[in-house]
Amino acid sequence: MLRLAPLLFVWICAFGQPNAYDQPYRPQYHFSPRVDWTNDPNGLVYFDGEYHLFYQYNPFGDVWGHMSWGHAVSRDMMHWQELPVALPEENGIMIFTGSTVVDEGNTSGFCANGKPCLVAVYTGHTPGAAGRPALQTQNLAYSNDHGRTWTKYSGNPVLNLHLSDFRDPHVFWSNAARRWTMAVALPDDHKVLIYGSGNLKTWERLSEFGPAGATGGQWECPILMEIPLEGKPRQTRWVLKVGLNPGGLQGGSGEQYFVGRFDGARFANDNPPSATLWTDYGKDCYCALPFNGMPRGEAPVMIGWMNNWQYAAQVPTQPWRGQMTIPRRLHLKSTTEGLRLVQEPVDALQRLRGSHFAWHGDDMAELNRALAAVRWSSFELRSAVVPDGAGELGWRLLAGGGKSVTVGFGAGQLFVDRTHSGIADFSKDFPARTSAPLPKGRAPLEFTILVDRSTVEVFAQGGQVAMTNLVYPPAGAQALEFYSVGGKPRRIGVDVWELKP
Repeated sequence: MLRLAPLLFVWICAFGQPNAYDQPYRPQYHFSPRVDWTNDPNGLVYFDGEYHLFYQYNPFGDVWGHMSWGHAVSRDMMHWQELPVALPEENGIMIFTGSTVVDEGNTSGFCANGKPCLVAVYTGHTPGAAGRPALQTQNLAYSNDHGRTWTKYSGNPVLNLHLSDFRDPHVFWSNAARRWTMAVALPDDHKVLIYGSGNLKTWERLSEFGPAGATGGQWECPILMEIPLEGKPRQTRWVLKVGLNPGGLQGGSGEQYFVGRFDGARFANDNPPSATLWTDYGKDCYCALPFNGMPRGEAPVMIGWMNNWQYAAQVPTQPWRGQMTIPRRLHLKSTTEGLRLVQEPVDALQRLRGSHFAWHGDDMAELNRALAAVRWSSFELRSAVVPDGAGELGWRLLAGGGKSVTVGFGAGQLFVDRTHSGIADFSKDFPARTSAPLPKGRAPLEFTILVDRSTVEVFAQGGQVAMTNLVYPPAGAQALEFYSVGGKPRRIGVDVWELKP
């Protein structure tokens, strides 16, 4: 204890400094660890009034390595308290991605004093050595004190196929089958295996899904979740989401999803196997995970890692690398092509709103004169525009020093252009213009844009299209401008709120 006390004192003092979260590119309303590296969110779970965010974490540096589970808790999914490492690398076994469940009925036998407990199901990764390949297995740990301390199960591993690539279990309770269900990836085979268990310790293989959709890289981070239909909360379909790296739509990491039905043992895809549906059309949303244990009647909420394996180790942030997306509430919308995923920022974001700018009219010059007074680097922008024949229109964000990020619409496509956004030369794969087909119809163009110093998240047409991209603008780049090319919009409406840290 005498050796640890000085370190603890330094940690508390550093964390308590007013500028500890005020570095130039530090997001103010997205989660990022105080120091060091993070990637995939892990084990998201709601339990006894707290949202738990675990995440892949290297406690010893700002690049990938020594994978452990970092831990943070929140009462509203917006204000996070970072806690000590929950599951550390130990005995040469790294703690890879997984999930956490609330064992209400003590099916595992881990729970004490007749109360529910938390059980983490994670991939243990043993690196290869001379004459021995790497090994990935599924393992358990449990907590009886609201996730503050954890015990690794002495009977680990609970699932071992003796493979080097077998990872990322997503576990949930299946009401249809009255048992635990696990979806876990065989990355090189482009398959998701589905297992069942009555006690989380003994697993029976039930079925497999794939290959299907995009298969240009390894399949990772599978998620199987039940999602309500828009306007019909009692009607649901199942979505199987799968990470892909490399081979994402915009290069590097990306995620696809399949819509279908799950009978407690098998997932059946509603669409042809060749159909590919993307969860996010930007370059920087990967391995998104929903919260287990959400209150009854609430729609699923998902958080992703905001980065891309093409350049994650080179992004110009310090003393941390890696951050999470805004929590996104999910539902399915019926379209002419079938059911499609809709993502919207959680309502709790609105409680961070501060200063407000509002404008409605059709005179762009007047709008931009008024916008000259708006200079924020962390804000929420909501706009509705009636194009009336304009060839291209949109918003220039974080502008200054000849640099800006453009969020626009033209030729039926939503796009985000960060090629001239600021620092972009740390990787050849970073400068990019990402785009997505935008379902417009007769409605106005609707954008919700979340900007947070180094992040731009766009939700278009009520969340039917999501696009997430990192940016690194020059110091003081806070100007905001509306533009139109090849025509004049008939009506422009915009609300901008500064968002508090």
